[in-house]
Amino acid sequence: MSSGASDLPSSVPFQVRDLTVSYHRRPVLRDVDFVAKPERLTALVGPNGAGKSTLLKASLGLIPIVSGDVRFFGQPLAVVRHRVAYVPQRTSVDWDFPVTAIDVVVMGLYRRIGWFRPVLARHRRTAMQALEQVELGPFASRQISQLSGGQQQRVFLARALVQQADLYLMDEPFAGVDAATERAIVALMHGLRAEGKSAIVVHHDLQTVPEYFDDVLLLNNRVIAAGPVSEVFTPENQRRAYGGKLVLLETVEHQLSLERPRS
Repeated sequence: MSSGASDLPSSVPFQVRDLTVSYHRRPVLRDVDFVAKPERLTALVGPNGAGKSTLLKASLGLIPIVSGDVRFFGQPLAVVRHRVAYVPQRTSVDWDFPVTAIDVVVMGLYRRIGWFRPVLARHRRTAMQALEQVELGPFASRQISQLSGGQQQRVFLARALVQQADLYLMDEPFAGVDAATERAIVALMHGLRAEGKSAIVVHHDLQTVPEYFDDVLLLNNRVIAAGPVSEVFTPENQRRAYGGKLVLLETVEHQLSLERPRS
């Protein structure tokens, strides 16, 4: 990443300039420019293969970038890593690994505890409080492989919560979860915003974007539009992002809404 100084104030949680990322010499992101506003919930929206997860991973240094600059709170990630929490896709995790729910949450405290240092009772109390916050207190001792998909997602969210970050990057937290977990995640995001924190969330359900989020970044290998949902999440910009896929997507979402159980 470039070492050039940011021209934005340190209150800006996330800034990307001229970011290009390639897989096997094929560009996945091209010259992406984006600035996230503080204390806002931002949906990262676009078709499959648009580079949404790639944007988060490249920003976190999990995959290499070709060119560009990424800043968190006006600084390189290495300087403010403690202020950034990441919730990866649930499908990217080996859930058969033999650990309990509370063990996974404690992993979020390792930066505070120190590597190879003992986990103390107070650390486990902090982890338990986070599990209770996502309504999983009774499952603290349950092996993660025994949890449902929605419960596993909540464990990941609890692990992010204990980091007490200022910016949360979430990769498809709503994917494959039940209605109760979806409501819990939304309440959690809104609670974080009320505490002055920010979140950038890869999201697929276009119908819920206006309800759940303040801002939106429409992405399809490049930035299509970005800004307040009320201003930029228009049918025209959605068509520009999705192309001919949008009509099919709307049809599928409508059918799923008819089949989704009411609760």
